[in-house]
Amino acid sequence: MDTVYEVRDGKLIIMAPKELDHHQAGRLRSDADLLLEMYHIKHLEFDFTDTEFMDSSGIGVLIGRYKNVRFKGGTISARGLNPRVSKIFEVSGLGKIIRIEKE
Repeated sequence: MDTVYEVRDGKLIIMAPKELDHHQAGRLRSDADLLLEMYHIKHLEFDFTDTEFMDSSGIGVLIGRYKNVRFKGGTISARGLNPRVSKIFEVSGLGKIIRIEKE
């Protein structure tokens, strides 16, 4: 599955791909930054429902978008974490900076 982007109620929702690795990270990073600027969005949500794998490149994308959104006074959240992605959030510290929405 490719990454899907949706702007809804002043929020950019990114449905992350099945594998968020170095192959996907560059495109996701540039697309997200473009959409955040184009629509003047301050609130970002990542939906990991379909994501089975994320490497350090994916973690870097999340941290970079976190910094950009927080600089604008916005918020960032994540939802749909399966046990594997949840463990990545825990080990990497992402869970401390990104609010995890419960389903």
